[in-house]
Amino acid sequence: MRGCLLLWPLVLGLGPVGGTQTPSVYDEFGSTGGGNGLLGPTEATAPPFPGRPLSFPGQVCANDSDTLELPDRSRALLLGWVPTRLVPALYGLVLAVGLPANALALWVLAAKMPRLPSTLLLMNLAAADLLLALALPPRVAYHLRGQRWPFGEAACRLDTAALYGHMYGSVLLLAAVSLDRYLALVHPLRARALRGQRLAAGLCTAAWLTAAALALPLALQRQTFRLSRSDRVLCHDALPLAAQASHWRPAFTCLALLGCFLPLLAMLLCYGATLRALSAAGQRYGHALKLTALVLASALAFFAPSNVLLLLHYSNPSPDAWGDLYAAYVPSLALSTLNSCVDPFLYYYVSAEFRDRVRAGLCCRPLGGTVASKAS
Repeated sequence: MRGCLLLWPLVLGLGPVGGTQTPSVYDEFGSTGGGNGLLGPTEATAPPFPGRPLSFPGQVCANDSDTLELPDRSRALLLGWVPTRLVPALYGLVLAVGLPANALALWVLAAKMPRLPSTLLLMNLAAADLLLALALPPRVAYHLRGQRWPFGEAACRLDTAALYGHMYGSVLLLAAVSLDRYLALVHPLRARALRGQRLAAGLCTAAWLTAAALALPLALQRQTFRLSRSDRVLCHDALPLAAQASHWRPAFTCLALLGCFLPLLAMLLCYGATLRALSAAGQRYGHALKLTALVLASALAFFAPSNVLLLLHYSNPSPDAWGDLYAAYVPSLALSTLNSCVDPFLYYYVSAEFRDRVRAGLCCRPLGGTVASKAS
């Protein structure tokens, strides 16, 4: 976290930060020209919307700090079919698949599997993915209601922090699992001394604490505002310009760098060395080789796109630098949550022993009876 704190003044120095009445590069998705009637009777005195930043930043309406004004193009993106139909469908898929798969996996790991260091790591990964799925129902309701948040400001802050915290906690735990497998496969002799309950517990604790610290700033700033000329109360999708530059830019930059790209780099190094070791072992580890490559590719495919978009939003604050990235970021964030559906099948159900224990637990039969029946 010390490195993240050092990033704050650097991030804040990427561009000028003006007051609420000063147009900045954090103005949103609109034309720099006037005459489109966006601001109604106050259009002549209100600042324009020249830039393209993260999250649909808006102008606080005169005499009403609870209401934000957005350009027509931003409103169309915010209320279009992608956030109101596609995004809740993706979240619904996570609920339909990830919730029962991770709940069953967590139960089997906790009650049916031997308490090995790897079991502890996988239990925490299943718990993070399960908690991520449990944070999604309010989001589904919000998007299906046409971007109308009915649960209040405190619930919006808590749900935003939970969504990002559990997702990035999952990434950190994936990195911890990759380190454990690297030690077991590449350094088996050293692993006897290094791998143990103490190391596994330390990695899990570090992952949870880091995720909590990175998600905490997401719960410290107001996030619900009424959209002008409508009855919609938005949750996090539109934020004032000053808050965008002073709070959200450093918060999300630290989140992406420390919560995603650093763990992905660790996974790339650990699984890269593991793949080399398995390749040198020949065809005997062909299945493990393919599975390890699939695990690495899955993590990169699900988490890299949304976080690249996140950093691009903040890397160049000049007007028209990257275009309408927020319109792509919203569905890419929903796609990132789908990793919680894939994890159980890559880490748990791929194991024949785990599947046997699931069947034995669901059928309320001893494991020995299941193995015997299979042998017969």
